[in-house]
Amino acid sequence: MTTFQSIEEAFDWWVKNLYPTLTPEQKRGKAVQAMQDYIYGKGISEKRMRQILLEYGHFEIETIVRYKP
Repeated sequence: MTTFQSIEEAFDWWVKNLYPTLTPEQKRGKAVQAMQDYIYGKGISEKRMRQILLEYGHFEIETIVRYKP
């Protein structure tokens, strides 16, 4: 299991490692648009990254916020 420190780090890993393995049918539409927006710096929201990770990968996303005085 691979753990990431941020959504952006996980998405970067997805673009480099999982996107190339998608079928041609899966590379159409949302997946390719998200990948291009990320690669070419057009801007992609964290919400959209989360949606792509959940839809096109086996990701479990948890948000942890800790305050330690």
